[in-house]
Amino acid sequence: MIEARNLTKRFGDIVAVDHIDATIRDGSVFGLIGTNGAGKSTFLRMMSGILRPDEGSVTIDGKEVYEDIQVKSRFFYISDDQYFFSNSTPEEMMTFYRAVYPKFNKERFIHLMESFGLDRRRKINTFSKGMKKQAAVICGVCAGTDYLFCDETFDGLDPVMRQTVKSIFMGDMQERNMTPIIASHNLRELEDICDHVGLLHKGGILLSKDLDDMKLNLHKIQCVLQPGRKAEDIQGLEIINTEERGSLLTLTVRGSRDQVEAAMHSCEPIFAEIIPLSLEEIFISETEVAGYDIKKLVL
Repeated sequence: MIEARNLTKRFGDIVAVDHIDATIRDGSVFGLIGTNGAGKSTFLRMMSGILRPDEGSVTIDGKEVYEDIQVKSRFFYISDDQYFFSNSTPEEMMTFYRAVYPKFNKERFIHLMESFGLDRRRKINTFSKGMKKQAAVICGVCAGTDYLFCDETFDGLDPVMRQTVKSIFMGDMQERNMTPIIASHNLRELEDICDHVGLLHKGGILLSKDLDDMKLNLHKIQCVLQPGRKAEDIQGLEIINTEERGSLLTLTVRGSRDQVEAAMHSCEPIFAEIIPLSLEEIFISETEVAGYDIKKLVL
């Protein structure tokens, strides 16, 4: 388990990360959402021991990350701007990583490079941005670490490749309980993979919740009510948002599914259906309650 407590980092007068507390459970996918400049990369660099916190600490199973080589061998960091040795090939990077990560899987590396259509003997500096991201991901999953830190990993990948990478992550989670921590400025990229999402804004975590918990307590209803009735006439519903298009009402409500179904049944609508909320809709609802407009924070 990874724990960040009171984590703070300043660059001169700029507070990049401001007293963050976060807990990341093993075997889950933690999504860190935030606009450019929100502090995501700084947060990940402190988690990976690249930057020393000005205040607070990051621990993995109770051990401080910074300057602890044994702890650092338990994670692989894929940065937004991938770094490879000058004029190196993927094969040469594989040789280096095998010396750092004892569980590095050479056979899987060769297989994935061939599957992705990448030449492992070609100079990486001749690769496109997307190809470099693919090579970094392959090195990361083949390192065999417990944790994988990903900074904008899906940026620059085409839709098919994004789904391929997500499938690889899910496979490693099932097979060896790998825990990905994924930072992104795009909610939609993480919607189908994350278990827990934290919204980072101006260096602090504005919201951090399990998606399952949020989904169990938030629902979207499309309905057509009896003539003359309005949304506020429905008894027993905590309505967060209402949209009206002709006779069709779309309501975002808070409460258990049983409560929602009972309230809708009691008002005898002409038509009613509970439909899933997207991750973006969930966050819009939660942040509006806190006085923020997520549309201005994350798109």
